[in-house]
Amino acid sequence: MKTIIIDAIALIGAFIGMEGVAWLAHKYIMHGLLWRWHRDHHKKEDDGFFEHNDFFFILFAVPGILCLLFGMFNNYNFVFWIGAGITLYGLAYFIIHDIFIHQRFKILRHSDSVYFRALRRAHKMHHKHLGKFDGECFGMLWVPFKYFKEMKNKNA
Repeated sequence: MKTIIIDAIALIGAFIGMEGVAWLAHKYIMHGLLWRWHRDHHKKEDDGFFEHNDFFFILFAVPGILCLLFGMFNNYNFVFWIGAGITLYGLAYFIIHDIFIHQRFKILRHSDSVYFRALRRAHKMHHKHLGKFDGECFGMLWVPFKYFKEMKNKNA
């Protein structure tokens, strides 16, 4: 029973912690050192399906894959569940960011949920800034309260 609790904490903690990691990576790596990979996500350079920004999927998948492998080779210990949490966050990020917000696949177009509309608004505010600096809303699943309030008032 103790192992199940530790594994569950590792899974949930990794998933939640990844929002902070994503915020830091987005602000300081994507809008910093590796801006040249991220730039075409803010300012389209061509009409192709793929962007240089997609290299981040590969880069950010590595820690999750390594944790899954190390955990698997060590009798599925808590490291495996950390890898599972990281990987699940990556999947959620892909579904929310690429499918729901940017509509790279034409599904999940309509939502009446205040959360999803606030999330879309926060991301739109992030893309309002076309350059490397002066950005806002670097996270993905955590939405600043002001956008909830804005979307809730829009309904009233």
